[in-house]
Amino acid sequence: MFDLSDRVALVTGGGRGIGAAISHALADAGAAVAVNYVANADAAQETVSAIEAAGGRAVPVQGDVTVNDEVVRMVSTAEAELGPVDILIANAGIGIRQSIEETTEADFNLVMQANLTSAFLCSQAVVAGMRERGWGRLIYITSGAAHNGGRVGLHYSASKGGMEALARAYALRLVEDGVTANSVSPVLIHTDMTATASPEQQVFSPPVGRMGHVDEVASAVVMLAANGYMTGQTVHMNGGLYFT
Repeated sequence: MFDLSDRVALVTGGGRGIGAAISHALADAGAAVAVNYVANADAAQETVSAIEAAGGRAVPVQGDVTVNDEVVRMVSTAEAELGPVDILIANAGIGIRQSIEETTEADFNLVMQANLTSAFLCSQAVVAGMRERGWGRLIYITSGAAHNGGRVGLHYSASKGGMEALARAYALRLVEDGVTANSVSPVLIHTDMTATASPEQQVFSPPVGRMGHVDEVASAVVMLAANGYMTGQTVHMNGGLYFT
């Protein structure tokens, strides 16, 4: 059911945390994976090496996803190594913990560029080829902060909400071209970001009684990559914290 053989995936921020779990899960489903990184080459190479050791195909691809020229170069490198990109996972991003009073215009623009603009630039770089081939998947890793107001910062919530709106906009315009666009919205997943949260910032406790695991998020991504009927949707991974 989740056979992605002969498909090529690009995972932004694919060397650590949720991104690394997604890279592994896509490779396990048969996809060749381009693991993007900005500066942490060691983490990206570690992910690639683990995929190759398990019999998969993967390459590390450096690039700052907030800069269009670098995105174009990154995609060209991935396609030269593995073939045309069929699956984009827009996972790279940042979260700056700030109060209303602390948040400046520069902070707001920085987070929007890192999270939302980067998703747009990466999508634009691959979508023409997807349309031409009649098959493609755009998958955005967002956050429950887009729905519950969040505890990280105003900019983080706004950027993640924008990513979900971007997915729906692409879904509407690409539905007849064989290209789907969806989001996965994790809440309280055990990652480096949640590990730094204070007790006050971890005020919510999922009814399942634990934090989520990165592999659980990755399984939802693989489902969306393999499903050609689901588009314009958000898959909520929140342990029953809220229902939509």
